Amino acid sequence: MNSPQSANRRNFIKETIATAAGLVVLPSLSNEAIGAPAIVRAKSLGSDSVPTGAARIRFAVIGMNHGHINSQVGAVTRGGGEFVSYYAKEPDLMADFAKRYPQAKQAKSEAEILEDKTIQLVLSAGIPVDRAPLGIRVMKAGKDYMSDKPGITTLEQLAEVRKVQKETKRIYSIMYSERFENRATVKAGELVQAGAIGNVIQTIGLGPHRMTPASRPPWFFEKKSFGGIICDIGSHQFDQFLFFTGSKKADVVASQVGNVHFPQYPNFEDFGDVMLRGDGGMGYIRVDWFTPDGLKSWGDGRLTILGTEGFIEIRKNIDPAGREGGNHLFITDKKETRYVDCTKESLPYGEQLVNDVLNRTETAMTQEHCFLATELALKAQKQAQIVHLKK
Repeated sequence: MNSPQSANRRNFIKETIATAAGLVVLPSLSNEAIGAPAIVRAKSLGSDSVPTGAARIRFAVIGMNHGHINSQVGAVTRGGGEFVSYYAKEPDLMADFAKRYPQAKQAKSEAEILEDKTIQLVLSAGIPVDRAPLGIRVMKAGKDYMSDKPGITTLEQLAEVRKVQKETKRIYSIMYSERFENRATVKAGELVQAGAIGNVIQTIGLGPHRMTPASRPPWFFEKKSFGGIICDIGSHQFDQFLFFTGSKKADVVASQVGNVHFPQYPNFEDFGDVMLRGDGGMGYIRVDWFTPDGLKSWGDGRLTILGTEGFIEIRKNIDPAGREGGNHLFITDKKETRYVDCTKESLPYGEQLVNDVLNRTETAMTQEHCFLATELALKAQKQAQIVHLKK
């Protein structure tokens, strides 16, 4: 019989595939009606598809405690990777993975993967606190690494990761899926690069999430395991702030966090927000765990990009009381306001990362950008004032 902890793990993976990986698919709505999710899911946007050409690299998975791992596998597969093997400490997660990816081999240990000279890239969505130590072992084994976010949970981990990455010259990539796996955000990047709204002044990133406590494993409620709400789900917004403002340096102006509604989980945080000032623009971030059950999506994720000549607003997962599905982009300039349907935009991150593995380049994301986004999130988390609300 499965233990309650095993059941929670399995429910969490299923929940994150259906919600944190995109939309909650309601029985009355078809996939076509729901539209493209925020994070590519298997069998809806080709996450499990095999590239038409021959595989260009071989990759493996170590750690699959979050359903985001399926998006990671999908991105690299689409980019030309061959999924070779996988390992996790949890037998139930290994069993589920075996059913989903019969083409890959179950490894007997982490060492079996790290010692395989034919494997070039390792993916992980393990428990967040374990991701950086694993990445260090991967890089020391001569392989590149792609982690789910948050890829690093403390400033001490970040310092060690930076040190080992510099020594080994391996790639340490964090899959900021709200940008890399959201088609409207990819399109916004193209528009901003083309000067469609002039120079970017500010980004506002909102990352609300649905709680669903019964589906969460014990580590989900322990701050030491996930790093805090700003470190965890806020990490997406720091990446987008740097990317769209073009900032190479930035400071945390102010940050605050709180557990305002879940006293039964004293080590959990359900709200956080941050003000940022960069050398290329300013930013505001708000993240929370208060998405109500009445919303068809795991959260009404939004990004507003303010420019000198206009602005762009992205509704990543849903347009409440508006158009069906996700990937909505609205752009307003000096001439008009128009809507751009982004459901068929390509997702280049996986192919770019495979190219970087082969060519030792930084086309998917520069290493400094990856680390700076994480550093800002960790600093904002560490210096955040604690919010106490009186009911």
